[in-house]
Amino acid sequence: LAGLDIPPTGETCSGLVGLLVTSTLLVSGDCSAHAVDGGPQRGSMLRAYDKATGVEVGAVYMPAQQSGSPMTYLVNERQYIVVAVGGGNYSGEYIAFRLPD
Repeated sequence: LAGLDIPPTGETCSGLVGLLVTSTLLVSGDCSAHAVDGGPQRGSMLRAYDKATGVEVGAVYMPAQQSGSPMTYLVNERQYIVVAVGGGNYSGEYIAFRLPD
């Protein structure tokens, strides 16, 4: 990797959770803490990267760190990504995101 200009890649989520890899995307939680609207509430981001270029193509806020590997499913021709989140004072839950049409 010497000589490469690699941008910030975020933090791993304790190294115990995995990635979602599709034909074109890599989806992973970024456990760096993020404030919500500058307030005291903190959470993490779920980020999607183009597999061919490494460019971030999307990100959504999650109220807690990723605690399980992202999964994907299709219902009525709409694709969803679901991920388990939790930890600290935040009770665990699954959060589902619908991908744009």
